[in-house]
Amino acid sequence: MIKNILKGIQAYTGALALISKLKLWKYFLVPIIISVITASLIALSAYGLSDNIGNYLAKVWPWDFGKDTFTWISTFIGVIVVVAIGLILYKHIIMALSAPFMSPVSEKIEAHLTGVEKHDHRKTSFKEQLWRGIRINVRNLGKELLITIPLLLLKFIPVVNIFSTILLILLQAYYAGFGNMDYTLERHFNYRDSVKFIRKNRGIAIGNGLVFILFLIIPFIGVILVLPMSVTAATIKTVELLKKDNLLNNTKPTV
Repeated sequence: MIKNILKGIQAYTGALALISKLKLWKYFLVPIIISVITASLIALSAYGLSDNIGNYLAKVWPWDFGKDTFTWISTFIGVIVVVAIGLILYKHIIMALSAPFMSPVSEKIEAHLTGVEKHDHRKTSFKEQLWRGIRINVRNLGKELLITIPLLLLKFIPVVNIFSTILLILLQAYYAGFGNMDYTLERHFNYRDSVKFIRKNRGIAIGNGLVFILFLIIPFIGVILVLPMSVTAATIKTVELLKKDNLLNNTKPTV
C-alpha cells in the first residue's frame, strides 16, 4: 500500500512538463474557473459557519468554570468540521462539473503515452460524461460523508483525535484520487468495473489525492493548479496500470 501511495505521488513530477508539451492548458480554462468560484463560495461559507458551530457546541458546557476554554475548543472543532465538509463538497463539485472537460485531456495524454491515436474506447458524449461525473461523485460524496461524520466526532477524544485526523486525510485523498482516475477509466470501463479497478489500486488513488489536498493549502494558486496537475498525474498512472494489466487494447466497449 505505502509503495503504491508513493507511486501515486511520484507521478506528479512529470505532470507540468507534459501539460506544456501537449499544449493542454487551454482545456483547463473552464475547470479552473469552476474551481475558483467553488472554492470562493465554500471559503466564504466556512468563515461564517465556523463561529456559529463553535457557539452551538459551547452550549453543551453548562458551567461557568472553564467556559471560555471550552468555547475556544468548540470553535476550533467547528473550524475543522466546516473545513472538512467544505473540502469534501469542493472536491466532488469540481470533479463532477469538470468531467466533460477532463476526459478529452485524459484521452490526449493516453494517446501520447501509448503512441496510439485511436483505441477501441467507449464512445461517450458531453452529456454522458457529465452525467457519469455527477453519478460517481454523488456516490462518493455519500460514502465519504458517512465515514467522515464519525471520524469528526472522534476529535472530542484526546489522543484518538490524532488518529482520526490521519484517517480523515487518507479518506479525503482516496476519493480525490478516485475522481481523477475515473476520467481515464470512463473510456475503458463501465461504472461498476471502474469502482472495482480503483479499489484494487487504492494506494495509487490515495497518493494522487494526497497531493491534491496539499495543493489546496497553497493560497489561490492551489485551486488553479490542482485539477491540471492531479488529473495529468492520475492519467499517467492509470494508463500505466491499464497497460500492465493488458487492458488498453483488450477492453471492449460496454454500456
